[in-house]
Amino acid sequence: MLLSLVIFLALLFLGMPVAFAIALAGVAYFLNTPDLPMSITVQRFLVPSQSFTLLAIPLFIFAGNLMNETGITKRLIRLSDTLTGHMYGNLAQVSVVLSTMMGGVSGSAVADAAMQARILGPEMMKKGYARGFGAAVNGWTGLVVATIPPSMGLIIYGSVGEVSIGRLFAGGIVPGVLMMVAFMIAVSYVSRKRQYMPVRDRYPTFREVLVAFRDGIWALIFPVILIVGIRYGLFTPSESGAFAVVYAIFVGAVIYRELTWKKFMETVHKSAMDIGAIMLIISASGIFGYGIVYDRVPQNLSAFITELTMHPYFLLLIIIISLIIAGMFVETTVVALLLTPIFVPVITNAGIDPVHFGLIMMTVTTMGVMTPPLGVSLYTVSSIMGCSPQETVKESLPFFIAVLAVVAVMVFFPDVVLFLPNKIFGA
Repeated sequence: MLLSLVIFLALLFLGMPVAFAIALAGVAYFLNTPDLPMSITVQRFLVPSQSFTLLAIPLFIFAGNLMNETGITKRLIRLSDTLTGHMYGNLAQVSVVLSTMMGGVSGSAVADAAMQARILGPEMMKKGYARGFGAAVNGWTGLVVATIPPSMGLIIYGSVGEVSIGRLFAGGIVPGVLMMVAFMIAVSYVSRKRQYMPVRDRYPTFREVLVAFRDGIWALIFPVILIVGIRYGLFTPSESGAFAVVYAIFVGAVIYRELTWKKFMETVHKSAMDIGAIMLIISASGIFGYGIVYDRVPQNLSAFITELTMHPYFLLLIIIISLIIAGMFVETTVVALLLTPIFVPVITNAGIDPVHFGLIMMTVTTMGVMTPPLGVSLYTVSSIMGCSPQETVKESLPFFIAVLAVVAVMVFFPDVVLFLPNKIFGA
């Protein structure tokens, strides 16, 4: 297994696409293990695509792209601007609030960051914001989608780790709100130092908030409908993805009347591209994952960590550091697919709730999209904002600290994560 890991990292370093690097590393494992027939590689490549739970991923991607074409996004921007216009760094605060609201729509940190950089970036530069700061804000605030449902990472974690996706969705709401608050504090701190002045000298009136809230209500109630529907058995997590697609089409075509046939076909094409890339990674990881299980890596790692410590806090610290390092070099989806089956038995044996751990894991892992050397969002937002990745990294420190603060709260106060799942689904 070690040889396959070295091959995987070497191929990544040489610039090979992630899906092919994983697949070739998996095939190399089978070639190096004579006891295993090569026919299993084909079987393991197909197995993930047959998962009913993972069907939610392409459906939510399609639904998110539909919602971006129905006018929901621009209405959420209007609501965010109304709520934050009196704050220092107003446009950066809009990015924070918008990401929290968009978490239940897009489900993708990279897509959210790119969208906001394109929409808010030009206006930030006109207002005198530093390009690196704008890139950092739009990139880091996209991490809120790691917790606010329907998070793609939580669906993968729940599917692979056999953890209730409904409980994971409910558990992500409070940490998501905490992350929004932490990011807003970081933005306010930087903006006051640099005098990024508010656009209004007064708080919004109740009427202004009510009007903006009414316009964005269809997006805001979306995560609530998902959790309630799963809780009362109206649909499974996979079926909730199909509901999301129908919901997006209904809102776009009937409520806002902005979803034309041309926009629909463009969205189908874009979604097919996004889904193809993600599902190829998931399928390829099936080959690599089989080798992990065959070599008893989860059991061996569990025994090794158990020898080091069984104290829950020290155990979580070791795993969090491992996830931060892994996220720097490997794409978030891959980390979730490969490490979930390894870590879930370990934390379960230590008495840690897998829902609690899942929110910690996906929050920490998603940070990798904004950390060098392979952060996808880092390079995406830097390119859109016209600055170097080094400049974005330099401006990222307050947001990195904000995320770590939220992770610390989740680690030491498990009820922050478990309160809503226990209330909704039972302890």
